[in-house]
Amino acid sequence: MALLKVKFDQKKRVRLAQGLWLMNWLSVLTGIIVFSLGLFLKIELRKRSDVMSNSESHFVPNSLIGVGVLSCVFNSLAGKICYDAVDPTKYAKWKPWLKSFLIACVLFNITLFFVSLCCFLLRGSLESTLTHGLKNGMKYYRDTDTPGRCFMKKTIDMLQIEFKCCGNNGFRDWFEIQWVSNRYLDFSAKEVKDRIKSNVDGRYLMDSVPFSCCNPSSPRPCIQYQLTNNSAHYSYDHQTEELNLWVWGCRAALVSYYGSLMNSIGTVTLLVWLLEVTVTIGLRYLHTALDGVSNPEDPECERESEGWLLERSVLETWKAFLESLKQLGKSNQVDAQDEDAGQAPEAS
Repeated sequence: MALLKVKFDQKKRVRLAQGLWLMNWLSVLTGIIVFSLGLFLKIELRKRSDVMSNSESHFVPNSLIGVGVLSCVFNSLAGKICYDAVDPTKYAKWKPWLKSFLIACVLFNITLFFVSLCCFLLRGSLESTLTHGLKNGMKYYRDTDTPGRCFMKKTIDMLQIEFKCCGNNGFRDWFEIQWVSNRYLDFSAKEVKDRIKSNVDGRYLMDSVPFSCCNPSSPRPCIQYQLTNNSAHYSYDHQTEELNLWVWGCRAALVSYYGSLMNSIGTVTLLVWLLEVTVTIGLRYLHTALDGVSNPEDPECERESEGWLLERSVLETWKAFLESLKQLGKSNQVDAQDEDAGQAPEAS
């Protein structure tokens, strides 16, 4: 028994075709929107590629760009089919392969749904990428004279200023790396020698941060050196005056920014998916309703026809699908046996 049968007369079939034509062109516009969102996200990720350890984060924007293009192609073609469905003679040329087109539409809808889910689920991967990328970026902060890394200081400084953050997890991350280049250190000074000797790796570490960590909203001038030495500054307590610096780590700031951006894009993509599912269901009804007309090329044909989603129930359709898979497996086994039997035995 067919699933969700609906009766259509000639007028209803024409209205369905016209409505689907409008919905398909609306879906073309939404496909352009999805493509644009994917392109925008890719550009935003490219801006921070220097502080990202790999290119896995570009899977989502690349997928959005791909499904956006496919949406425009599928819906443009479906719009043409719905436009020709009003004229039985024009519809006849689409009829032989319309079922295959509907299967392709279903596969596209499944892909679109998984892409929208990825927008919500890849936050953890993005966080891991930023953790390692920021750590490496801070390590190369001092290499202003090294080709390929000379831009890193500006990148980190602009990042901390724009996102009002400091370090990877916080400003104390700068205490663990040498962020001042050896070019600007006086190795004849006792203080420099003592600091280098006191570290196993021979690095010049200090309790200070770059200027870009300073919070301009602080009521006092920025203190960026000897942050943990209360006696080095008048009326200062490093445990209570953290407002002098940005206390938010850049990893959390970037994850929050990109996370909210990807959540918004994922919501839009889910809405587009609902529209695409509606259009596919409508195409299925139009297909089965027109197939039910005995002589669709007769313009005077006004008799009713039935449209449905599935020719049989969901359970029967699933059983038939599994049976077809079994038959396909058996046919492959028979072909393999025939090939083995057809080989001549080797002469002893």
